[in-house]
Amino acid sequence: MYTMKKLSYITGLLCLIIAVGCTKDFEEINRDSQGFDSDEVSAKYFLTSSQVGLYAPSRFEYWRAHLINSDRYAGHVDFGFNQGWWAGELGYKYDVAFTDAAYGWLAGYFGNIKAFADFTKEGGEFENQYMFAMSLIMKSLYFQMYTDTFGMVPFSEAGVDGILTPKYDAQIDIYKGIIADLDQAMTIIGDAERTGLGIDDVGENDVYCGGDLQLWKTLANSLKLRLGMRALGAPGADFAQTTINQALNQPLLDATTGSVTMSKDYVISEWTSSSYGDVWHDFAGLGSKWTMGEPFINLLDDNNDPRLSVYANPAPGGSFVFTNIKEGGSYTDPNYQERVDFIESTLITAQADYTLTVDGDDIIIDLPAGQYIGQPIRLNADIMPYVRFEMFSTPGDAILQPRGDKATGYPEIILSSAESYFLQAEAVVRGITSGDAQELMAKGIIEAMKLWEISEGDANNYISTSAIADISTGTTEEKLEKIALQRWLASYTDGFEAWAIVRDTGYPSSLAAGVSNPVIFGLGTLNGDYPQRLRYGSGAQANPNYAQAVSQQGPDNQATKLWWAK
Repeated sequence: MYTMKKLSYITGLLCLIIAVGCTKDFEEINRDSQGFDSDEVSAKYFLTSSQVGLYAPSRFEYWRAHLINSDRYAGHVDFGFNQGWWAGELGYKYDVAFTDAAYGWLAGYFGNIKAFADFTKEGGEFENQYMFAMSLIMKSLYFQMYTDTFGMVPFSEAGVDGILTPKYDAQIDIYKGIIADLDQAMTIIGDAERTGLGIDDVGENDVYCGGDLQLWKTLANSLKLRLGMRALGAPGADFAQTTINQALNQPLLDATTGSVTMSKDYVISEWTSSSYGDVWHDFAGLGSKWTMGEPFINLLDDNNDPRLSVYANPAPGGSFVFTNIKEGGSYTDPNYQERVDFIESTLITAQADYTLTVDGDDIIIDLPAGQYIGQPIRLNADIMPYVRFEMFSTPGDAILQPRGDKATGYPEIILSSAESYFLQAEAVVRGITSGDAQELMAKGIIEAMKLWEISEGDANNYISTSAIADISTGTTEEKLEKIALQRWLASYTDGFEAWAIVRDTGYPSSLAAGVSNPVIFGLGTLNGDYPQRLRYGSGAQANPNYAQAVSQQGPDNQATKLWWAK
């Protein structure tokens, strides 16, 4: 894990360099007392800003792309309680503003990575083959997230000089292109350990790997394994098994390397790099708040998962009165009893301690504090008055860390050693490679818990007592389900990847199944189905190649499945 440097110095340097012109030969300013000497300039000063925004963008994108869309599709969190601004249907019912926020951020982000690549490529102002290799891996991380969100996107012609309307590439071709870029990067790195000496060593400016090229190489290979496993079984993916085998035969993220994460900077402006705490604390009242998702909390609680108390805070509890008001001799909500029954069934499913009493037209639920209870997801606007905020768990303190000099908070997951182990376990279960799947599963769980400072002893106790940690017995599909669930649990705060896991594996099955009861749930534009992708932003239609993409991939809506989706 590497700590993000403050960006003030970098921003100042960028401004000064831009002031003299990015295409100008820097040798011309070597003797300029207002400029820099040659041993004071390096592409590393452009690196941090090209990395940060992909995983911790500004508050606008963090809220609208991550929290409103991917984190909720992942089933980890939701809106829809009585004092919230939005029903749980938000995001499942097409909203151009929130879709455009996600699309604008991702579609526009590649320029940050390309700028660093252009500086460091052969013939670039700061030519450095090892930094260029890093840019290829960053490009790969970016395009995997981008294509797994929208499907077909510009790849082969993206950022090519002179092409203003790049074609949309098929996902299968994007995956092949990403794998080729990763292979090129790993070949360039070879046995090298640093990008150079002195000013040419990226060091702490690299907030992913701290300038450790072998960690970069291992990250690239682990991403390659993820891509191969995701492509496995997809139409035309004859390259998948070869990709997997190649990755398995090279070093992967493990207990020695640890996970690749980015520590958050809680000092710089939230409009440069944000966090969940910025959204939670910067608005008065409960309107912007959110609760923990029912499938997520129940899976943690039912299996005595030690991450539960870190991931979430218990429900405040209280006494909750539900009244079916009469107006003109008629009750105002004909579905009153069904909705109250649904709230009670949620408590029953959570195995909560509560009492329910009836007093005339009132139903009263008394709920003691200190219990972990998840809120059902995708609730409609009509049931919101019944869904009381204090009934449900909220995010843990580390997630909601407010900004400040001594803040630490949660790490942004780039790619975890836990996922590396889980993917290896899956490869064994599928018969792609040999090995001890249970041992790999256990190692993955230990690594997943390390991310949240859970002791190895607590992790081992969970492994020995929890059914969803045991793949030593059962059918192949039962084992694959448990691996998928562990990956989903470990991807908390990495909503884009958690959402991809659900679409790829079909687990948790209750989440992937969608919803159907319109009295309770907001069926949205999807008519209750699970969202398979985000729609393109409203500006995408300006590209004349948009029509071909829609014709090839399918309608530009959330129901269109991606190439690899289950």
